[in-house]
Amino acid sequence: MKIIDLDTWKRQAHYEHFSRFKDPYFGVIIPFDVSQAYRFSKSNRISFFGKYLHDCMKAINDVDELKLRIENDDIVQYDIINASATIMRTNKTFGCSYIEFDNKLEDFLINLDKEKKRIEHSNELFPERNDLSCVHCSALPWVNFSGHKEPVSGAMESVPKLAFSKIENQQDGKLMMNVSIHVNHALVDGYHVGLFSEKFQHYLNK
Repeated sequence: MKIIDLDTWKRQAHYEHFSRFKDPYFGVIIPFDVSQAYRFSKSNRISFFGKYLHDCMKAINDVDELKLRIENDDIVQYDIINASATIMRTNKTFGCSYIEFDNKLEDFLINLDKEKKRIEHSNELFPERNDLSCVHCSALPWVNFSGHKEPVSGAMESVPKLAFSKIENQQDGKLMMNVSIHVNHALVDGYHVGLFSEKFQHYLNK
């Protein structure tokens, strides 16, 4: 983790402008082709959610601006960003996970499975580790949404928020999934969201 020197940061003016906003977040919905990722998960008998979440986290960790956070009065850049995904229990409540990122899919899936088991046997909403070196994300596999709004706490937030929709089978045979991403404009611009989008699709296709 490193602290950004605001006086020499190229985004100083952007940060000072948008950090004064009551709600500095902006969000977009991006369609992704998940056909290859879905086939990969089924042929290897692994979780499709785990596969695409891992691809998403690789893309997040490739974009430095998505690793920036506001902590107290500092802007910090984390070395590694992890996944704080909501996990549903069998009783249809959910808990927030903290899935440590690993570039190896098999190790990431082990971390995901551990969090699934912990949440299933707990009534806690939040995990023991609950810091800002993560993104907050949710899967909504029941709904093919084309719009999405994240709840806001009213406090200054800087963690990106993502949501993954139900997959839809297109006429050309492609499987498409809409992904909502909300980011703090004091730290992240549309260009960086576009860069994330390109990288996410790249990993989904591998």
